[in-house]
Amino acid sequence: MWKTPASSAAIVFSALTLGAAAGLGGFTFIYAEGASYLTNAPAACANCHVMREHYDAWVKSSHRSVAVCNDCHTPPGFFTKYAAKATNGYDHSLAFITGNFSDPIRIKVSNRTVAEANCRRCHEAVVDQMDTQSGTEPIACLRCHNAVGHMP
Repeated sequence: MWKTPASSAAIVFSALTLGAAAGLGGFTFIYAEGASYLTNAPAACANCHVMREHYDAWVKSSHRSVAVCNDCHTPPGFFTKYAAKATNGYDHSLAFITGNFSDPIRIKVSNRTVAEANCRRCHEAVVDQMDTQSGTEPIACLRCHNAVGHMP
């Protein structure tokens, strides 16, 4: 059977696509320890050197005994948690590959919103009292407690 140039190009394109996917998958799950990010283990967050300081501070914090990184930095619920982890993983990978990140690392507005909601969920009784007594729009927890979980 004779091959046409179009079928040869399709085979080459398919081989390149599969090779790129295998290479990216290998890099992600072997070199970058990608599988560890599917867990709740806080040490996974310290795989990246810019997070080491945050991890070390969490180990010394009072939140260490009651919360892991995902409790504060991802929304509750299986699908929303892993959607946030996937989005953040992609964003973090892109930032580190391109070198486009600040050092020290800064939280994005969307992630800060998630952290704020989780503070309010865990500390609901206290926050509700503060919000109803102030009579004004709720004050962000992170306004005063911006180092919670990451400072001894």
